[in-house]
Amino acid sequence: MPSNKGGATVSFNDSGFGESPRQGYNGGNRGYGGGRRFGGGRRFGGGRRFDDNRPKPVETGKEYDVSITEISRKGDGIARVEGFVIFVKGGQVGQNAKVKITQVGGRFATADLVGEGTPQPAAE
Repeated sequence: MPSNKGGATVSFNDSGFGESPRQGYNGGNRGYGGGRRFGGGRRFGGGRRFDDNRPKPVETGKEYDVSITEISRKGDGIARVEGFVIFVKGGQVGQNAKVKITQVGGRFATADLVGEGTPQPAAE
């Protein structure tokens, strides 16, 4: 039921203001990369972008030695291979680890820890 108080029209439904039930924050429970609501899919800030047509530097099922440099909002470690982002389940900042890639997407990959890795040189 829209209200028109002070010249502004605001609508409210069960899922919030002006949202359809399927558009909630992060598109529901889609995991990483779900629901590109902010900025129309544009990236904020700098950084390299990997196009879907370009080959990714990692492959599903292969193992890589990485250095975890950050923690994601969901608590997973973030590592990079040739600038390509990898979310590592259970990874900790400063950890050098061997990871096994479980999924490769257009802009990032996910991986599981499989052991301790060898020290990596400082990234870019």
